[in-house]
Amino acid sequence: MADSDSRDDENAVVTDTDGYVGRITLDRPEAMNTFSTGLAAELDSALHRLEADAEIRAIVVDGAGSAFSAGIDLTEHAQFDDETAYEEWVAGMEEPFVTITEMGTPVIAAAHGHAAANGLGLVAACDLAVAADGTMFGATAPKVGLFCMGPAVPLMDAVVRKRCLELLLTGELIDAETAHEWGLINRVASADGHVEAAMEYAETIASKSPTAIRRGKKAYYEMEGLGYTDALEHSNEQFAALCTTADASVGIEAFLNGDPLDADEWPNA
Repeated sequence: MADSDSRDDENAVVTDTDGYVGRITLDRPEAMNTFSTGLAAELDSALHRLEADAEIRAIVVDGAGSAFSAGIDLTEHAQFDDETAYEEWVAGMEEPFVTITEMGTPVIAAAHGHAAANGLGLVAACDLAVAADGTMFGATAPKVGLFCMGPAVPLMDAVVRKRCLELLLTGELIDAETAHEWGLINRVASADGHVEAAMEYAETIASKSPTAIRRGKKAYYEMEGLGYTDALEHSNEQFAALCTTADASVGIEAFLNGDPLDADEWPNA
């Protein structure tokens, strides 16, 4: 697959591909990659484009400049004057969180500098997350008279309730080691190694069955909202369907023959 590099009209997001891995870089470094209306829309569009690319098996999201993302661009606040307008505004900011959970392609956050407010929400919404040593995380909205209600939704699934509420109610920052201890991120990388660490995760995922990964991720999010027995029933249905695929047939045969498939050997690779 040929590498590509593209900028959307507002230049707030850069997309790239490297083999089976897509990369999305938030690119408003002068504004600490805060979520403007444009950045949120471009991020969501980039996720959809890479999801539609049959060759992409994992996606890494990182940020340009000194920070991953410092939240919502508060300079836009004055553009609206009633609750309906504000609701439409913030709904656009949170749309990428919804998209990530609906995608079959795993998404991995590579955070550095600061991941605050919506930046924290994006880290929590991604399927996996790594952070550079020294990264600070926080639900900082109470400092400006707001509350991280949107980021709270993925955050409450990423950490236990008391930790979630500690972040939301205090508005204070925690460091990468604490975020790792709390379960918000999977790994702390070296100060400049967060993208490399995220790419390692992505390439590991990309080496496995594309069909199994996509179906498995979707099934996970579907089961997450079900009761115990309903979740098991749904898992059985999804597993049975997976058993009938070409990936299962070829992958099991290769494994039993002592020669597991690599990334390029899966059907339709």
